[in-house]
Amino acid sequence: MTSDPRVPVRRALFAVLVLMYVPVLYSLLNNGLWSTSEHGHGPIVLTVCLWLIYKRWGDARASLVYAPAPALAWPLLLLGASLYVIGRTLDVPYADVGSVIPMIIGLLLLTDGRSAIKALAFPLFFMLFMVPLPGFIVEPVGQAMKLIVSTATEVILHAAGYPISRSGVILQIGQYQLLVADACAGMRTLFMLEALGILYLNLVRHNSWFRNLTLAVLIVPISFAANVIRVVFLSLITYHFGDEAGQGFLHGFAGMVLFISALALTIFVDTLLRTAGQHMGKPA
Repeated sequence: MTSDPRVPVRRALFAVLVLMYVPVLYSLLNNGLWSTSEHGHGPIVLTVCLWLIYKRWGDARASLVYAPAPALAWPLLLLGASLYVIGRTLDVPYADVGSVIPMIIGLLLLTDGRSAIKALAFPLFFMLFMVPLPGFIVEPVGQAMKLIVSTATEVILHAAGYPISRSGVILQIGQYQLLVADACAGMRTLFMLEALGILYLNLVRHNSWFRNLTLAVLIVPISFAANVIRVVFLSLITYHFGDEAGQGFLHGFAGMVLFISALALTIFVDTLLRTAGQHMGKPA
């Protein structure tokens, strides 16, 4: 059996890539952004991406068409290298982390061609969710998100008979005040939930385009609803058990409530779509 001459070249290039990004990962994990609650999903997304790349590459390797595209590869490698230098020298995390995506795509185009990109399209796209969002996007959108979530929480708890009022993103429930912060309902939290929904959508891989498209559109309101559930949960914990309970262990547990709620809502909506598809006579 003749060995594939691309293998040692590919391994050498990607070994160099790994060495380039070891300092980036170390700085992110060692008291960096990925060590904070707002960006703690980064290592999880990276692990999922690496697993998906390993699995998809193993499934598609035998059918790949060897057709290197250096004309496409070199501009992407140049872009990735430029972002890497900017990120490392100016301490810009989203440039630092984001540079790995064009670098990987460029190397794959250089060694294998477009068929490799097609085989790994989803994990390469999913890597976007591990890139820290820049502040100029997070702050205005996040402020609007927090305001909407705060308003929804006030309406729900007021309708349930709780003594609650709101001033901006500050909730007054009973004798306690709660600030709806970025970690509770900001843009980054929405970003994490979007990643969860898109991953679910890719893994289940329904045959019905109607079901896939509808579920993809509904990921945004599902993520919003999960954020509201988390803030309602924290408000009730604080009201019934005091401020220490709301800010202590149960505050961290509320993060688990967030993800469980998002996953449960996604599965529930998916089940409704399957039922609707069956009633309409469409495969789901």
